[in-house]
Amino acid sequence: MAMIRSVRGMVALVTGGASGLGRATIERLTQQGARAVLLDVPTSEGEIIAKGIGKDCIWAPADVTSEAEVQRSVSLAQEKFGRLDVVVNCAGIAVAVKTYNFSKKAPHSLEFFQRILQVNTVGTFNVIRLAAGEMAKNEADADGHRGVIVNTASVAAFDGQVGQAAYSASKGAIVGMTLPIARDLSPQGIRVVTIAPGIFATPMVNSLPDKVRTFLARQVPFPCRLGDPSEFAHLVQSIVENPMLNGEVIRLDGAIRMQP
Repeated sequence: MAMIRSVRGMVALVTGGASGLGRATIERLTQQGARAVLLDVPTSEGEIIAKGIGKDCIWAPADVTSEAEVQRSVSLAQEKFGRLDVVVNCAGIAVAVKTYNFSKKAPHSLEFFQRILQVNTVGTFNVIRLAAGEMAKNEADADGHRGVIVNTASVAAFDGQVGQAAYSASKGAIVGMTLPIARDLSPQGIRVVTIAPGIFATPMVNSLPDKVRTFLARQVPFPCRLGDPSEFAHLVQSIVENPMLNGEVIRLDGAIRMQP
């Protein structure tokens, strides 16, 4: 008989938890009875947000590319809540630069390209590899289940637009490593699933002019609007609670296929 799972009582580590998709995920999980470690850069509003959520959320200032800082955050989950069941990787950055700017006779900055991959891809893998060791300490349930890792890619991994070479490469790498990592961690009962969101009403998108946001929303076939971060958070909960979801990339995009 299938195991009936619930996020209630679980402990989650959410990167990029101070805003957008990460913040919505922490809010939903704690509302559903989970406890959470909010990981974000020290300059974010993570401490304020964690205090606002209450005793079920603690603040972990960290850079996802730092081994020492991520390890401290993982250890914090164990110290404060006694375990780590869920990791949700939402931390990421973006830059829009063409491969070569012919009007300025300038190639894409190699530093920018490396930075995007360092944060989005290497940062995601850094969190996964360190959290997996902590999850493996959990006592397995009747299914042999010990934990679940949810990564954030993007539809840009498949439909990258002009200027998205670096961003698309970083998100495509997350898509590409989903299945092999799921296979790597399956003997320990740890699942790995990736969400590829479309255009969501995150702080970055909300900062755009109204006419730009309206244009973007009209590109979505149905529902013809921007995604709400709460819908991303809802899918995270569904992934955590459904043990047969593993090694898969799920598009959450209203059927959008990005045009050049």
